[in-house]
Amino acid sequence: MAVASLVGGRYMVSAPGEEPIPAAVRLAVDANIIPWEGLVLSAHWDRFSKRYDICHGDTLINGKPVTAGMRFTKEDCYRILIVRVVHDYYKPLTRCIAGFDTLPISLQASMISGAYNFGVGSTEKRTGLCGSSAARFARARNFYAACEAQTAFNKSGGQFVQGLDNRRKNGDATRIGEAELCESMPATGLPVRPN
Repeated sequence: MAVASLVGGRYMVSAPGEEPIPAAVRLAVDANIIPWEGLVLSAHWDRFSKRYDICHGDTLINGKPVTAGMRFTKEDCYRILIVRVVHDYYKPLTRCIAGFDTLPISLQASMISGAYNFGVGSTEKRTGLCGSSAARFARARNFYAACEAQTAFNKSGGQFVQGLDNRRKNGDATRIGEAELCESMPATGLPVRPN
């Protein structure tokens, strides 16, 4: 049984004996990242990146490259993913978007999922999520515009990709999209759409 609590102004989720995890991380992982990234329990050679990956696209485990023959359970992969998302995506987003951890949880989750897919980037270099207009709108507390701006990340190699467009917007028949999750904010009581 998981328990949600407010810790230092942030909602955290934990099960007995578990370290608390930001609720936005759990939402991003469960609603967007796992459904869109899939799961591989045995090391798999990625012909595009020319390296092995495992679990939910991990190429490093404990800082070391994934190698042939590695195997993990579904539970191991989930734990690895949660730790990775907290340290490699959530924490960097809290540094590049002032007050990130106070934004509506659905917006945080959507941005975490986006950063996981197209990178955290940097504000200075105007790359990835940190350098995007979605981050600029989030900093300005224009939540609806932040949700909509993230949908622009629907290309790979300069070419439109329908699967990325689905992920960024309203998903498909079996998966929720990031904008769909992001715009579920009315439940927070905050005004989302411009009047």
